[in-house]
Amino acid sequence: MEHKLEKKQLSEEKLPADKSNSLLSVNSDIKSSVHILDDEDNKRREERELLEKVEKLLLGKVKEGEKTAIFQLGQFYFESERYEEAKYQFESIKDNDFQAQFQLGIIFYDGLGTKADPKKGFQYMLNIANSTDKRASHLVPFAQYNVGRAYFEGIGVKQSDVEAEKWWLLAADDGNPKGSVKAQTALGMYYSREDSLDLKKAFFWHSEATGNGSLESQGALGVMYHTGQGVRRDADSAFECLKEAADRGNVYAMGHLVAHFYATKMYTKAAELALRLTLLENIDEIKEATDCLPAFISKGIAMGCFYYARCLHLGQGVKKDKELAQTYYSKSFQFDGFVTQRLQNMVTHGII
Repeated sequence: MEHKLEKKQLSEEKLPADKSNSLLSVNSDIKSSVHILDDEDNKRREERELLEKVEKLLLGKVKEGEKTAIFQLGQFYFESERYEEAKYQFESIKDNDFQAQFQLGIIFYDGLGTKADPKKGFQYMLNIANSTDKRASHLVPFAQYNVGRAYFEGIGVKQSDVEAEKWWLLAADDGNPKGSVKAQTALGMYYSREDSLDLKKAFFWHSEATGNGSLESQGALGVMYHTGQGVRRDADSAFECLKEAADRGNVYAMGHLVAHFYATKMYTKAAELALRLTLLENIDEIKEATDCLPAFISKGIAMGCFYYARCLHLGQGVKKDKELAQTYYSKSFQFDGFVTQRLQNMVTHGII
């Protein structure tokens, strides 16, 4: 199955939002005094001044001994990518603050502002994942996901699919929306691999994750309905999933929606959406905006490029231009050679 899990694809679970430690209240204390202008230079200057005011305010709260201020200051530095300063603040309260431990786990595992120490990062996450302390309860499923990720990738701990599956199942919490939705999606992809293939389980977990808001799983679910993998084939449900996921920004779903339009001879729609995909370049930016995996973003763009090339090649939905078509065939291969080869095989066999 195409939407399967590979090593080193997954991103970590980030610290979940906690109103008690939110920086929003800090920002709101001072934001009303800042007038944002239309000019970009002035905007950047005023944003810089705003951040300086936030830092000054937090430092004042720390000095006054406010209980949550040290974590908030560390989190401010973390979000500002001032990781060394964040690490210093978090380490000063790590013995009594599980959120600080969680962030230190990420800092050491990924080597943010310090030398990477995946074993140390893993241990921080494992401590939280095993914790029965009520103060850590809101962090436990997210730490469990990160522990599973470490086992799956074999970074910071010996690789073990068995342990990865165990921890992801704990983190997924039977589809609980308060559990780790990333774990639910990861399980959907895990059970799509040849080594752990169980498409009914894959469909179940992608369904749970989709219901809990996972954009990644919604695109995968659409493909499963379309191909009849793990579920009875259902063209209407496939289109509904792919269309909604595409509207929400899932590039992989957009690529499959292009394929749907092309297969149903809606060539103008296919060409229009495919052209939009060909204009996408910054995969990291798309990942940040959608939380979708880069590998599948690349696959979606590759599909768009190939189908746009095909439309140009045959003059379907656009003016025929065989020379320009070759440019997009090549671009498709640059984004994902496997997808391009699969689609080329479909052309060879008269499917496309």
